[in-house]
Amino acid sequence: MIIRFALAAIALVVSVGGGAATTRKPAMPPAAVVFPDTVRVALTTAVGTIIIELDHKHAPISTANFMRYVDQKRLDGIVFYRVMRLAFGDQPNGLIQAGARGDPKRVLPPIAHEPTSLTGLKHRKGAISMARFAPGTATADFSILVSDLPGLDAGANPNDPAGYAVFGYVAEGMDVVRRIYDSPLSPTQGSGVLKGQMIEAPVKVLTVRRIKEAAAGAPTENK
Repeated sequence: MIIRFALAAIALVVSVGGGAATTRKPAMPPAAVVFPDTVRVALTTAVGTIIIELDHKHAPISTANFMRYVDQKRLDGIVFYRVMRLAFGDQPNGLIQAGARGDPKRVLPPIAHEPTSLTGLKHRKGAISMARFAPGTATADFSILVSDLPGLDAGANPNDPAGYAVFGYVAEGMDVVRRIYDSPLSPTQGSGVLKGQMIEAPVKVLTVRRIKEAAAGAPTENK
């Protein structure tokens, strides 16, 4: 029962509207953009910066999709709006979630699902994973894990064998992730298993930028 709850609760929540992604045909991101095997991105939030290393080599669809939002500055001004805290296991246990929440001014067409059974990437601490409804509905919402959650991998849940799509890991800033995880939650917002998981004062993401490696090896953030 606990495992089923954990798996159900990871689903993308659009509590203030949205849901159009469930009726839009999944699309592959444009193939014209060439990526290195890994891409580093800086998520500058109101409580600190999180550096994420995206794995384009193993998760090209999800990485290219995320970078469309980054390069078009569609993630600037989004918020971390949800914390899932699991009472079992070593603490802290769960994840934080951010994204466009179905905002039609931000959301691009959904992408094909990229399961962990294909990529080899796993839902371990620090993973960034696409939020979704059914497989093939992921757009701009994502979760960052504060603990290992293998139950979200492909094949772990017979009721949802596709699992979720991991496409990178936090390289720096897990202290910021934890700060967001510890945010006060609203006792009334959300519905069903999501009730009580919504952040009382959502944490704003100021900018999301790819990090360009300088010639001397020191990373510089693209403006």
